[in-house]
Amino acid sequence: MPASALHLSDRHFRSIAQLIEGQVGIKLPPGKRLMLEGRLHKRVRALNYSGVNEYVETLFEADQLDSELTHLIDAVTTNKTDFFREPAHFTFMREAAVPSLLKAHSRNQLKVWSAASSAGMEAYTAAIVLDDMTRTGSRFAFRILGTDISSAMLQQARAAIYPRETISPVPPEFVKRYFLRSRDPLCDEVRVVPELRRTTHFMRMNLMDAKYPVDRDVDIIFCRNVLIYFERETQRKVVEQLCSHLRPGGYLMVGHSESMVHSVVPGLKQVQPTVFRV
Repeated sequence: MPASALHLSDRHFRSIAQLIEGQVGIKLPPGKRLMLEGRLHKRVRALNYSGVNEYVETLFEADQLDSELTHLIDAVTTNKTDFFREPAHFTFMREAAVPSLLKAHSRNQLKVWSAASSAGMEAYTAAIVLDDMTRTGSRFAFRILGTDISSAMLQQARAAIYPRETISPVPPEFVKRYFLRSRDPLCDEVRVVPELRRTTHFMRMNLMDAKYPVDRDVDIIFCRNVLIYFERETQRKVVEQLCSHLRPGGYLMVGHSESMVHSVVPGLKQVQPTVFRV
């Protein structure tokens, strides 16, 4: 593929940027142009286009957007995730949030929602922490929902199969209890145990949707490292929507660079810099 075929024209970059912001709320400033070109190359090659500009022309001028939109979103969304990422949140969940919720309500089942679950590591981390609590004295059941805009990431989350190096942040006793290793010595992958997979399910959802198909009595919502990609008004709408699905006293946890939601949505009670309560 010639070098000229690898670069988006100004017009085509603006078209994709406007489409992505409108569909998923993510703003693509000019500084993201190289990133966008790089991520589109794989799809361009798979579809045998001569270059990225022909691909974009086909999207908008040959009316192929409906069938291609999911692949385009998968290509441009950021899916950085880890087990036990920002571990202070999981410590807070164990030591403060869950005991408080169980004490305040008679219902003995907790609902946790990972609202930008990517490949599922956040959801399964929550499951590990909650399951461990039930083994060490706490008596409750739990259900975990993971939602994401990326179909590719959701497929991986449902499979729950990960490269072995991704579990390096997981405490050794949890690795032994909650992950299975392949019988093939050449396979360097692990899989979350069936007991945890049964407590956790995933579905595709766009945070830009007017309504979310989620229960309105969720106890804890994780929405971390997503809001920073949205404009302020979009942040407000998304946070208000999320909070409408929390039961009274429920918690919203955001990323460490997203503590600004306190000023975006008045009325949220800040428990810690990145933990809020309704």
